[in-house]
Amino acid sequence: MADDLCSFTKDVFITKAPKKSPLVLRMIVLVFAMVCGVYICSICVKQISTRSKAGFLNIPVIQKACPEPNIEPWEIPYVHHPKPKTYSRAECACNPVRYFAILSMQRSGSGWFETLLNNHTNVSSNGEIFSVKVRRSNISTIVETLDKIYNLDWLSSASKNECTAAVGLKWMLNQGLMQHHTEIVEYFNTRGVSIIFLFRRNLLRRMISVLANLYDRDAKLLNGTHKSHVHSPHEADILAKYKPTINATLLIPNLKQVEETTAKALEYFNSTRHIILYYEDVVKNHTLADVQDFLKVPHRELKSRQVKIHKGSLSQQVENWDDLKKVIKGTHYESFLQADYRK
Repeated sequence: MADDLCSFTKDVFITKAPKKSPLVLRMIVLVFAMVCGVYICSICVKQISTRSKAGFLNIPVIQKACPEPNIEPWEIPYVHHPKPKTYSRAECACNPVRYFAILSMQRSGSGWFETLLNNHTNVSSNGEIFSVKVRRSNISTIVETLDKIYNLDWLSSASKNECTAAVGLKWMLNQGLMQHHTEIVEYFNTRGVSIIFLFRRNLLRRMISVLANLYDRDAKLLNGTHKSHVHSPHEADILAKYKPTINATLLIPNLKQVEETTAKALEYFNSTRHIILYYEDVVKNHTLADVQDFLKVPHRELKSRQVKIHKGSLSQQVENWDDLKKVIKGTHYESFLQADYRK
């Protein structure tokens, strides 16, 4: 009995705790390895993305510079590469642009002349911009308007936009030009603007055209519509029927005043790059080869749809022709009585 008790007690104390399952240990190790792997991979991904972003951010965007144009050194100030705010010049961004302004007086053929220029595929002349008074109210508004035109941001029916090679406007002498001539000359010279002077030799013919145009503003002979320029012989004949009566007493003083204004304009803008044209010469040869050379654009045959209104002898265009002949004869204006061109 005692032996059995001792044996039982010994067996109780000798019995060992059961061993842990190897499968559980393997699972613990596997989970730990997976957690470590995910953590290491996340760190690597962050480092790679950071390096990529930093690499892209540090690369500056460099725009390709336009090649130097093959021109004479004196031409450099007159060659520009404007960057419009309203559109992109796209493939024409490196095409050089030259700035110009047509300076003239009313009824000197400037409207017809401008249609010839705009018939060129690379020339954009934007019309009589400063006929609107608010645009010429002071030098600041004038400069603001000019900047918009020469930056190719002035959009009109004449604008060639992207591939314009010469851009400008038509500007009458009595539209703030003479009043602010000092500042405008400085602007033209600073911005490299070339001037095309267009005048009329026969000031008597110009006077007749001015008076007839003023009359039609009120009379509106063309079906109640005033037109300064026409595009058909029929319309031209209707307007030409009106014959103004010119004040013979004021004729000579008026002609002298126009001459003096022209001379002042030439004096004021003498320091600019310019060319002087006369309407009568353009009528005889309207290819404008010299103007195209002046603007440095390819030669093109230029055409206009405008039809001349007053043609032929002056004696048929004025009501008091005999009075005018007496006043003009013996003066240096006597040549105005003769036909000076054919058209």
